[in-house]
Amino acid sequence: MEGRSRNEISSAEAILVGTLSSGVNAPTWIVLQTTFLLLAFCFTAMLYLAFFSSDFVIVGHVLLLITIGVVLFVLLNRYPPSLPTV
Repeated sequence: MEGRSRNEISSAEAILVGTLSSGVNAPTWIVLQTTFLLLAFCFTAMLYLAFFSSDFVIVGHVLLLITIGVVLFVLLNRYPPSLPTV
């Protein structure tokens, strides 16, 4: 960005600045965390039903879904946006 005027910002830089700005992503982040919490409840219920159905193929598939959900949650929590202070 050195040597360019203020109005000559590339679209990639504008997207990066927009995603890192505080205040814009806070409501989205709260919705995402709530969604993952509800997903954890659903996976718990699915795992409970899979164990009591005695079908271990279903248990394996549910464990795979749980692993995918945990990996996504960890990756999204790695860089949480800064929440605005009041």
